[in-house]
Amino acid sequence: MAKTSPALDRALGLLLPLGDVRSRAMFGGWGLYLDGVMFALIAYETLYLKVDAETKQAFAAAGGQPFEYEREGRKPVEMSYWTLPDEHMADPGTPLPWAERAVAAARRNAAKKRKRAKSRS
Repeated sequence: MAKTSPALDRALGLLLPLGDVRSRAMFGGWGLYLDGVMFALIAYETLYLKVDAETKQAFAAAGGQPFEYEREGRKPVEMSYWTLPDEHMADPGTPLPWAERAVAAARRNAAKKRKRAKSRS
């Protein structure tokens, strides 16, 4: 697999104001991390941002689409990562507030996971 792609390079450039965004190759694409929390992914040369119950409706209202994958013989599975419409990606400043929402959603999700793990121990 290539170590980079045009979509990854573009996303890292757009997300630079967030801070030290890191990428990790995974499943033929990349996961994007800030402070160790995955808040975005790139699959099929498309940027997807993390959503949760607080942000999913805003992404849907803006015309975003969910990341879905199919396993042979099964229904598509919708993940908690959504695109932004192309018009939101055209202006370099526009995706940043959406990315900040994705980081917040990822942090809320990570906090829930830590709380569940702590309650099991």
